[in-house]
Amino acid sequence: MRALYWKEINAFFGNLSGFLILAVFLISIGLMVWVFPDSSVLAYGFADLEPLFVYTPYVFTFLIPAITMKMIAEERKSGTWEILRTSPLGDLAIILAKFIAAFTLVFIAVLPTLVYYYSIVQLGDPVGNIDHAGFFGSWIGLLLIGAVFASIGIFASALTSHQIIAFIWGVFMIFLLYFGLTALVQLQVMSSFALLLEELSLSYHYESMSRGVIEAQNVAYFLSIIILMLGLTVILIRRK
Repeated sequence: MRALYWKEINAFFGNLSGFLILAVFLISIGLMVWVFPDSSVLAYGFADLEPLFVYTPYVFTFLIPAITMKMIAEERKSGTWEILRTSPLGDLAIILAKFIAAFTLVFIAVLPTLVYYYSIVQLGDPVGNIDHAGFFGSWIGLLLIGAVFASIGIFASALTSHQIIAFIWGVFMIFLLYFGLTALVQLQVMSSFALLLEELSLSYHYESMSRGVIEAQNVAYFLSIIILMLGLTVILIRRK
């Protein structure tokens, strides 16, 4: 399992596209947090990194499927998937290794945003005038939503042997679960199920955590979605 984990990490950083994906993510988030006047914390005038937590899921919607799209689809296309499945590793161990590798890459992408936290701490008046607990609570929420998106991306990669189609499926499913359900509630579509749809929405639970408060029900919800998506992936690859 460890060898498969490192294989995925090395495959991502083994070509220029991996570094390009991370660079695009960091540049996009940096522009939103520091440059664009509508979201810049410098224009906001308060020691607060709310734009980081508001806009990162939008970028994650495209970043994470780009990370996960190769993990199963490319192996099927190249013919190495059948060889992998004949190894001593079981199907669940294979999927877990790929999921942990995907989450590690998400963590590496998010880790440099701690520089923003340090910058705001230094820019505060007085220095350090920031809600530290609120920031790290929101940051943990960001990692959890990244883990959920990674599990969805791996499931999408198991649906097809074409990585571009896997990317499109991943973006679609993330968009539906994060933005789509909330949009249906706001449009008052299926109003009788509005409360249920809202509580099923990823954005509802993420926005609750992005306030800096880590509640057990939100953590349990994210873990449930991860387990569900990985379980469905295992079922799918066994059926195929």
